[in-house]
Amino acid sequence: MSSSTSRKPVRVWVDGCFDMMHFGHANALRQARAMGDYLVVGVHSDVEVEKNKGPCVMKEDERYAAVAACKWVDEVVKDAPYVTTLEILDEYDIDFVVHGDDITTAADGSDCYQIVKDAGRYQECKRTVGISTTELVGRMLLLTRDHHIRGSRSVKSSIQGVDEAAIANFSQGSLPAGALTGIAHYLSTSKKIIQFSSGAEPKPGDRVVYVDGAFDLFHTGHIEFFKRARELGDYLLVGVHDDQTVNAIKGGNFPVMNLQERVLGALQCRYVDEVIIGAPYSVTKDVLEDVYHVDVVVHGASDRPVDIDGRDPYELPKQLGIYREVEHPCLGLTTTAIIERIIANRHVYIERQARKAKKALAEAEAEQREKEVKAACHL
Repeated sequence: MSSSTSRKPVRVWVDGCFDMMHFGHANALRQARAMGDYLVVGVHSDVEVEKNKGPCVMKEDERYAAVAACKWVDEVVKDAPYVTTLEILDEYDIDFVVHGDDITTAADGSDCYQIVKDAGRYQECKRTVGISTTELVGRMLLLTRDHHIRGSRSVKSSIQGVDEAAIANFSQGSLPAGALTGIAHYLSTSKKIIQFSSGAEPKPGDRVVYVDGAFDLFHTGHIEFFKRARELGDYLLVGVHDDQTVNAIKGGNFPVMNLQERVLGALQCRYVDEVIIGAPYSVTKDVLEDVYHVDVVVHGASDRPVDIDGRDPYELPKQLGIYREVEHPCLGLTTTAIIERIIANRHVYIERQARKAKKALAEAEAEQREKEVKAACHL
């Protein structure tokens, strides 16, 4: 037997909260998976996260499902300990842990990975700058639109389905000083899109399914929709609308994530094969024929959208007899519903942001000290 076939598969561990699972989380998982052969991801429970970090926006079952849907994840461990232990690594036959190149601390200020670092079972991956759960919560609390990719449309209107009176104080800048971390801007590159893309083409005879939407704050509602749409064919093509189109339809500061961020969120999902970047809101002949020949167009059963001109965006596929609607168990989970969770508990999240800002400062100082120690060791 050759050494290549007898080699023990390298099992890698990553853990975290994965709240509002975004492409920054997915990029860490992608890098970790590339370091080994099998990726096990531990996800902390709501109780553990609350104790060490503050309240989560997404419930633990939603976070477990979101991580499981990432195409680089092989196994999910629920209720993983917040401080990574050698016992949990041995239980799952893990070779080493991967974490971003920043320090994460527990409630007592200790490094969550010090134990595995001391044991020589720790490796680092590059953190994705410009995106975090804290950043996304900050965007929602401030109602900023600075993250949008600018185009010809500029519409100021209320957030669809959200009580403006409940959020007026945020947009008027009445938050306590230091309550929010700064609003960052993620700069996407063609390399990142290529890294996230599967590169797979539909095979001859494959049934191509097309879905479209904003897919903002990518969540389990989107995942369940993609899963059921994919079951109607062999290849799932996802159209993602541009920022100005989404804002013109939905108003307020929608989308919370810009086009580049939303495209990466869709591409990391295991049910998605390809994405059309900046797809038209109404399904056109070009969409159905120019990228791939689309056999079926799928939309959620609970939504009845209209385009800016008042027309049915699915008029053409309906005329062609290729339009289908699907239901799924997470129909009630929408981007608006997530924002409403934050608005309903806005004081809690303001405190969370302030606590996170203070914790981030302490972690940055600890990270600097660690770099200085490493540098001194190399002298």
